[in-house]
Amino acid sequence: MTKVFFSLLIMTTFAFTTPEDSKVATYNYGHNGMELVARSQKGMVIISTFNSKMTIRQDIASKVYDLYVANKLTTNTKITVNGCEANVTGKCVIRKKNNLTAVDFYYETVDWNNGLKEIYKKVK
Repeated sequence: MTKVFFSLLIMTTFAFTTPEDSKVATYNYGHNGMELVARSQKGMVIISTFNSKMTIRQDIASKVYDLYVANKLTTNTKITVNGCEANVTGKCVIRKKNNLTAVDFYYETVDWNNGLKEIYKKVK
């Protein structure tokens, strides 16, 4: 009887615990600004990030530029950018005027390699 009780206790413990790898947090702050300015034969491209995390903003901006150069970006679409420290999902907006192209990337979720998931929530 005690074996059944202890096995039932152990199974319920595992059933109702959340794994350490699936932590979710929200943040309402971030860095906004131009991260990358590139000049090509077609003109100038400016990559800006909004609501970004300070430690990965340069890496993600360069990956967004690589996606733009490879023609894998369209305006007003949600994309996932795979960085070295985290994967970032967000909205991409492309604006063009003459020889100037502005690519704005708005962070929505950051999936860190350590298992933490951060979701941006705007403060009202």
